[in-house]
Amino acid sequence: MQRIINFILEYRNAFLYVVLTLISLIITVNSHSYHQSKYFNSAKWLTGSIYNVSNGIRSYFALRQENELLHQENEQLRLALFNLETSVSADTSDGTAKYTVTKAQVIKNSYATPRNYITIDKGSKDGITQDMGVITPLGILGIVENTSASYATVQSVLNTKSNINAKIKNTDHFGSLIWDAKRYNVVQLVDIPRSASLNVGDTITTGAMSSIFPENIPIGVIREYTLNQNQSSYTIAVSLFNDMTNIKNTYVVKNKDREEILELQKKTADVE
Repeated sequence: MQRIINFILEYRNAFLYVVLTLISLIITVNSHSYHQSKYFNSAKWLTGSIYNVSNGIRSYFALRQENELLHQENEQLRLALFNLETSVSADTSDGTAKYTVTKAQVIKNSYATPRNYITIDKGSKDGITQDMGVITPLGILGIVENTSASYATVQSVLNTKSNINAKIKNTDHFGSLIWDAKRYNVVQLVDIPRSASLNVGDTITTGAMSSIFPENIPIGVIREYTLNQNQSSYTIAVSLFNDMTNIKNTYVVKNKDREEILELQKKTADVE
């Protein structure tokens, strides 16, 4: 206590100066409307700046939650969209919808090797199984290859083993989507017949022949095309809609009729 008293006595002149300054400021502000206006405007500016900073901080930390809510909403919208064309209820709870959709996030991505794989944060306990399609808000990403309880690996479209049925949008001309391992943003659509009408910039989508992806999922646009050596079909370079170096939110799509389709096709092949 004595130290505090000694400190106050030692700096009494400074304390007196501060007190007198505050008193003079209060008197000045109260007695002059101009100073009052300046004081209140400054106070409002300071308060507003603090609120803006505070709101910015809250908004930043709320982004993750908002993004998750958007991801959930898009999951339901895509579920409804994929089942709309089949004229089936989009409510999967009754077991009648052809497609189911499960949201997931990428936790590992590769795009610089001949055989690229992506890891997502959903696995067998979430209903994810081999040969399910994986898409993003912009287009197809790949096909599930392996699963654990909580995770799954996806064979990227940037994989030399990848082979996906694709077509020129709004036509019945379809072929196989492959990758030549040269550019991370370009894949190839092969076996498109010479009779097909092509234009640079035309959209390429998934085809109706796929038992994995719904039809008309976006893939990319025609960058260039050439006739093959025997002049009977085109090889088309397709610029992907997805930026394969920057993938986060994904949706895993299951065709509930896939097993039935494959079994029927196997029986037909066995008969032949």
